[in-house]
Amino acid sequence: MTSVILFNKPFGVLSQFTDVRSPSPRPTLSAYIDVPDVYPAGRLDRDSEGLLVLTDDGKLQAKIADPKHKLPKTYLVQVEGAPTDADMQPLRAGVTLNDGVTGPALVRLIPPPTLWDRDPPVRVRKSVPDRWIEVQISEGRNRQVRRMTAHIGFPTLRLVRWRIGDWTLDHLPLGKWHRLDP
Repeated sequence: MTSVILFNKPFGVLSQFTDVRSPSPRPTLSAYIDVPDVYPAGRLDRDSEGLLVLTDDGKLQAKIADPKHKLPKTYLVQVEGAPTDADMQPLRAGVTLNDGVTGPALVRLIPPPTLWDRDPPVRVRKSVPDRWIEVQISEGRNRQVRRMTAHIGFPTLRLVRWRIGDWTLDHLPLGKWHRLDP
């Protein structure tokens, strides 16, 4: 029977169960999830938060993580500056990053979402505005959303993965996990 776990990963936690860095290891999934033989399906950077899917099914891991399957992933992104809808157009068309052109993203400006407090809090500068956008991509390149927003001149301040395919963070508190029924 396949195990699927949805986890709301806090900021600063590695998307793996061990940290080989010495002498001061960083927080890992093992501090939150005590389920044998499950592994992350894809990654979420240490400085990103939100939905991480874990499973013991290699085929499901590949379907989630491999861009050829085009599984949509939705992010709530706080950016520095005040982008307009027109500023988002390059993301909708695909932008050229150092590892090639991205696929088109679904992007929209959103009101600030109701989220948990981040620890540490996002650095706020009173002289520089910020806005929230929702970004949906079907790829999963390293730090892709952060590089995309920086490419159009609006660096990411906070990034929360909210959805992977049909799975979402709805009603899943920070640092908690939920096992799905098979």
